[in-house]
Amino acid sequence: MAKKPILTVLFFIIPYLIFITCGCQIAKPIGKEIDFNRLKDGTYEGRYKQTPNDVIVNVTIANGRITNIQVVKHFSSWIGSKANEIIPQRIIDHQTTQVDAVSGATNSSIVIMNAVQNAIEKAYTD
Repeated sequence: MAKKPILTVLFFIIPYLIFITCGCQIAKPIGKEIDFNRLKDGTYEGRYKQTPNDVIVNVTIANGRITNIQVVKHFSSWIGSKANEIIPQRIIDHQTTQVDAVSGATNSSIVIMNAVQNAIEKAYTD
């Protein structure tokens, strides 16, 4: 009977912990200073993926400012989903994609920031 818990640890829990700690890296922020003079009004889609997070956002630009950010899709852990409302609001409030991450949801926060940055770059006029 004592072998069953040991086998469970060896075959299920240890490989899972190795996958979680080795397979997932924190995303690197790609945020840049926003050139508000070049922003064209409209709604732009941005995407970013950094395993295990995958996000799609719609960013609305009006009068040269970020006025709305909608997280359309965000594959994340339950704790990572905390960033879905907080990070977009911080970006709108500060008008930059370089904002503080949500504690405990760092990767999710950065992935959202990067998706917004990608959308903003689509909004630039030539």
